[in-house]
Amino acid sequence: MLYMDYAATTPMHPEVIDAMTEVMRLHYGNPSSLHKLGVESELLVRRSRETIAAALRCKPGEIRFTSGGTEGNNAAIRGTAYKYRHRGNHLIASAIEHPSVHETLGRLEKDGFRVTYVPVSRTGHLELDKLQEALTEDTILVSLMLVNNEIGSVQPVRAVGELLRGRAKTVFHVDAVQAIGKLPVVPSELGADLLTGAAHKLGGPKGAGLLYVRSGLELEPQLTGGGQEFGLRSGTENVPAIVGMAKAIRIAVEKQPHFLSRTSALREGLIREIRQFSELVLTGEIEEAGLRPEEHAMAPHIVHFAYPGMKSEVLVHAFEQQGICVSARSACSSGAEEPSRVMLAMGCNPEEARSGIRISYSAEQEPEETAAVFGRALAEVMKKLRPQAVRSSGRGRRR
Repeated sequence: MLYMDYAATTPMHPEVIDAMTEVMRLHYGNPSSLHKLGVESELLVRRSRETIAAALRCKPGEIRFTSGGTEGNNAAIRGTAYKYRHRGNHLIASAIEHPSVHETLGRLEKDGFRVTYVPVSRTGHLELDKLQEALTEDTILVSLMLVNNEIGSVQPVRAVGELLRGRAKTVFHVDAVQAIGKLPVVPSELGADLLTGAAHKLGGPKGAGLLYVRSGLELEPQLTGGGQEFGLRSGTENVPAIVGMAKAIRIAVEKQPHFLSRTSALREGLIREIRQFSELVLTGEIEEAGLRPEEHAMAPHIVHFAYPGMKSEVLVHAFEQQGICVSARSACSSGAEEPSRVMLAMGCNPEEARSGIRISYSAEQEPEETAAVFGRALAEVMKKLRPQAVRSSGRGRRR
């Protein structure tokens, strides 16, 4: 089975498994306990915080441990909204944010907050001028993902950080779950006040995440009790998962140049294979939209395409029969039959938005061989599904 769903989750790195196993076997003390076993566990948590801070080039005291990306996004958005509601009630995000951001904002709207969803271009990139127009004196939060989890578009986060610089009332949150260890991620350079990460996207354990909180910024706690994580998230720390996450992030950041080189080469090969079939529509590709490559960017580890007239679920199972694991949109909503919210926001028609397929991969996969295997499988899938495809006159690539 060729696994090409790394954006959903990744296999754990062997060194991470070894480190976590040792912690579970020997260091089972509660980090809040005062005895020797507790102190040893607390030291492991502290060293993990320092390791992650070094990788993100921030202060150890700016790292908070969470259960993953969803909790981190919720803590950042809710924590900001309720803490600074006295400053204003306006929140901004792009129209293609992850469900953990989009749905959280929807809940806040019901609680009286006003939310603006900034549109994106046909390549899936935030329209910066529209964001600037949306800012008001009441804007207390802008939330923007660095890499879109569904189509792989890299958002102009650094430009947004520059735009917000000097706006003391506005907190800038960056969802970097699909970016850490893949692209350069330094919160201070991005202008981020808050930044979310998750371990299982880069060879770490599920159920472990981080939230960078800029020094001096306070958030309303969403979990109260024992006061752990600087009062932001009460609850006994998951020491093995924290240690595993720290090791996974350190390894991923150290190997980032290698990752970028290998996945970029594989991405080019996969795109060549997809372009062999006129029925398939590459999603968000710069060349498809007639833009210059330097205007925007796509993440190196994700390729997305649509087969108008064919449901995503049918394509996923067809690839599985060929021995390849791919996915339909976000892993958090891949079972839904509705058109992709992200693709609709990009201007795709409903037929395209029901047929999206995400391919994601790792630097450990050999580029030429993997692209060739995928190409053969794609040819078999198209041979099987073509007779089933709903054909309509004038359908084809978006103009």
